[in-house]
Amino acid sequence: MLRGLDIRDMLIIDRLELEFQPGLNVLTGETGAGKSILLDSLGFVLGWRGRADLVRQGAAQGEVIAEFDIGPNHPANAILAEAGIEADDELILRRVNTAEGRKTAWVNDRRVSGEVLRKLSEVLIELHGQHDDRGLLNPRGHRVLLDSFAKVDTLLSATRSAWRGVAAARKALEAAEAKIAETRAEEEFLRHAVGELDKLDPLPGEEAELDTKRRLMQGAEKIRNDVAQALNALGYDGAEGAMSNAMRWLDGAADKAEGRLDNPLAALARAMDELGNAQRGVEDCLDALEFNPADLEMTEERLFAIRGLARKYNVQPDDLAEHANGLRAKLDLLDGGERDLADLKTAMEAAQASYDAAATELTAARTAAAARLDAAMATELAPLKMERAVFVTTVTATEEGPEGRDEVAFTVATNPGAPAGPLNKIASGGELSRFLLALKVCLTDEDSSVTMIFDEIDRGVGGSTADAVGRRLASIAKGGQVLVVTHSPQVAALGQHHWRVEKRQTETQTLSTVVPLGDDARVDEIARMISGDRITSEARAAANALISAAS
Repeated sequence: MLRGLDIRDMLIIDRLELEFQPGLNVLTGETGAGKSILLDSLGFVLGWRGRADLVRQGAAQGEVIAEFDIGPNHPANAILAEAGIEADDELILRRVNTAEGRKTAWVNDRRVSGEVLRKLSEVLIELHGQHDDRGLLNPRGHRVLLDSFAKVDTLLSATRSAWRGVAAARKALEAAEAKIAETRAEEEFLRHAVGELDKLDPLPGEEAELDTKRRLMQGAEKIRNDVAQALNALGYDGAEGAMSNAMRWLDGAADKAEGRLDNPLAALARAMDELGNAQRGVEDCLDALEFNPADLEMTEERLFAIRGLARKYNVQPDDLAEHANGLRAKLDLLDGGERDLADLKTAMEAAQASYDAAATELTAARTAAAARLDAAMATELAPLKMERAVFVTTVTATEEGPEGRDEVAFTVATNPGAPAGPLNKIASGGELSRFLLALKVCLTDEDSSVTMIFDEIDRGVGGSTADAVGRRLASIAKGGQVLVVTHSPQVAALGQHHWRVEKRQTETQTLSTVVPLGDDARVDEIARMISGDRITSEARAAANALISAAS
């Protein structure tokens, strides 16, 4: 509820403090007295985009403070939490505009952006008038309004959840399809490469081993001749025979050498052992140097094949086996991916089926609610002298999305047989006001947390129609708060709280103020609205009659 409005140095207001009440609050006054300035000032503190020249001439800055009462479950609390502002039962918005045009805003003494103010305004205030393109006249919001009337929160939640399921399943399917398509594009290469590598089957370290073997075979002839000569030199006709003779001769002389030959004999024995080791090693080498020329050719062919594949696949020879495993894994992904793809398609179909079921149920609920709303509108339009008008809520198919696949539009035909069309294209000014009021009555909850402002919504109507308009406004105000700017005495008489907007002029300036009216002043104001500047006794009597009838 809007509890108070404090305006300083805005347009033709120097200082104005207003305290509003629950129920139906009416603001009246002569044309040009400044009623629109109140709405401009309220819009300014709520962050609405409006006129730029708001600061009163000669003032350094203008300021507006709006105080609201909000409960613990008010939707404003979520916006405050998101902005990092501690919530309280009292919400104070303050905004300053300097003469140079610089704007600064605070919420509960915390500096905020205009965007935070605008978010708060959406849950604090609703403004309705003949030129209201932010609310009921905006076709993009008709579906939201119908959903609120239909009370389909549970169905909406289920549809949004199902839509998220479809989106997730589609994303997984598309990712898998892209991966498989990417792999399939190189399938021929992969199968050829894996076959080629598997056929050769290179082993880590094999390239170095083959290179060593090849070099050994290439120089084997020359090495073998030298090694054979060395073996002969070490054999019985060479070193072995000479050392054996020497040991035999020394052994025969040892008995007479008084032990002097013991050490030389021991050394020769050791040398004979090492000589034997050397002979065996040389013999093994000779055996290894024995090769078939075809072996060299085969060794070279495999060595060159390994090196060729390493260059082809741009890897080290020892990494060829690992590279083959990687390519084989891609092929496995392709083969297994086809099976996974089938599962993902099944999941996608199931998610789409769930969404279709939820969206279909939501469409049915909206269609049924549209019929109820049309019937309720017919009931509301009759007292407003529009019993021949036809209000139709159309629910048509549109592209599916998180909130279903329905497009909702409010259309009207002001006379039977006349073509139906959008509210703001078909209805005249007075008719439009009554359509908007009837629609708002049908859509408003009994206990609304939003303060509703109606700016001359009764324009163009009078008599019993104006009385019906006033009674509909009073009905909306039950359990909530409604502010009405009106020129209709019938509407003013139904107000629970009444303010008169006045304009005072001096030689140097023009100022606007708002005066709360007591019982007598209220009668005079309604009488003025009936008769004009000259208030007659008949006008006062008529005013009293209107007030009595409204009680």
